[in-house]
Amino acid sequence: MKIDIERCKGCGLCEEVCPLNIITIKDKKVLVGGGCVECKTCQKVCPEGVFSVIDNDDKPMCTNCPIMCRIPEGATGACLRYYNAKGEILRKGRVHTYDEVLNLVGADEDSLIQKPLITGIGSGTTYPDFRPSPFIVKGVRDGIDIVTVVTEAPLSYSGMKLKIDTDLYLGQESKKVYIRRKGKRHLGHLCTEEYGSKILSLGGVNILTSKDGLFAAKTLFEFLQGKIIKVEVEDGPTLELALGKAPKVNGQSEEKMRVGCGSAVSGLFAPYMEKAADEVIVLDGHITGLFSEHPAGRYLKKKRSPVSIKGQKSTDGRYFLGKGTGWGGTDIQEPLDVIKEIDQKKCKEGMTLLITETTGWRYAYFRMIKGEFREEQPDDGAMEFIKVLRSSCEVSRVSAIFAAGVGGSARAGVTKNPIKLTKAVHEGKVSLTIGGAKPFIFPGGGINFLVDVEQIKYGSVYVSPTPSFILPVEYTMSLDTFKSIGGHIDAVKPIEEVLNEVKDKATS
Repeated sequence: MKIDIERCKGCGLCEEVCPLNIITIKDKKVLVGGGCVECKTCQKVCPEGVFSVIDNDDKPMCTNCPIMCRIPEGATGACLRYYNAKGEILRKGRVHTYDEVLNLVGADEDSLIQKPLITGIGSGTTYPDFRPSPFIVKGVRDGIDIVTVVTEAPLSYSGMKLKIDTDLYLGQESKKVYIRRKGKRHLGHLCTEEYGSKILSLGGVNILTSKDGLFAAKTLFEFLQGKIIKVEVEDGPTLELALGKAPKVNGQSEEKMRVGCGSAVSGLFAPYMEKAADEVIVLDGHITGLFSEHPAGRYLKKKRSPVSIKGQKSTDGRYFLGKGTGWGGTDIQEPLDVIKEIDQKKCKEGMTLLITETTGWRYAYFRMIKGEFREEQPDDGAMEFIKVLRSSCEVSRVSAIFAAGVGGSARAGVTKNPIKLTKAVHEGKVSLTIGGAKPFIFPGGGINFLVDVEQIKYGSVYVSPTPSFILPVEYTMSLDTFKSIGGHIDAVKPIEEVLNEVKDKATS
């Protein structure tokens, strides 16, 4: 690596993206430590043209992805998976059997081809893809010859959908999501709301191939490693997100996920709500419930209260309110503000009113005294309902699915006729798994899939500074199907032989 130190202004972008963390900034000038593999990541982000690469034939080249790292003796490539052992480039770790990941993915006995014979975890890549996959194994199940083809596939066309359990308002759909990494970096956008959860769409090919791509990939990889990532929604809050943990919105931790919308609460807990107050309003950014008007209240012969509420009426007892930072994700900041009008002629002295969020996290109890509602301590009936409502809520957490496609060049590791593999997957003749986990495969062209990242063994997904994510992939089918799609028959090995090699490596 050649460095023109006079050009360096110490912006630190190179330090931020270096996959090996060997670049530092000292006295506003760049320093590159030992172990550089010439991955060119620093060169891609440097605005001043400080870095240039001089081909170095003295160091072996890793050919397992497009980066083509030049790895010194004893060092590791930019992906942290391949290393130089006495001049030979080797994959760290070993290929995993399916039994080793069963506790994550669960067993599916419905079909002979649902379970791979081995997984792609630790198998290595096929790059530059015209060669057969690293492991193509054959075994027998119920008298049928079964083949599994595995690889670790670099997927540039990939991203993640994060599900965040919260009723708190995050902003309008399509608002951009940013991270702060030596500046404001585009990470994705706010997607849809799905029944008490918000969805973030992060990464994807358009972001990964943009000027912010390396920063986005690093952030998503940190999330996969279980680290907390801090993101900002355009014109909205700051989120702290960690896989499997409770989300934080502007520093507020969301402990409980609602049991349902305001209307669903009325349907689920009507007997408790009947005894809670003369009227119960469940404030919700999706559907706010007015219990005495709701069919559940009418079914219990609950007398219609003289209270009318704001919002667009959908059906009886179900209202659409404006979204915002108020109660239940609505624009109601003070609970009584939801009331549109009160028919004083029908309103009796002492009438009670309970207003709550769908989680029961916030609630307020009122009694009509001299023509106005005054807040007071709730009675036993109200507290019994709040207690049941709270206990019925699930723990809020952040979960994620990986979205990608394996309809590209990696198919060449399976067959000489890739379109036949695609068709066989859609016809159910070939079972696709990701680290042993069964994904959802989109209909239509290509092989696009969604997979729960928590069903993939921790550490099995890694990143290359192209940037792209490398995922373990398995294709399992009968031997007859493998032959019919033009599979690499000459590369097939008996599963027993491969398992013995795995066992030897595990004990060495």
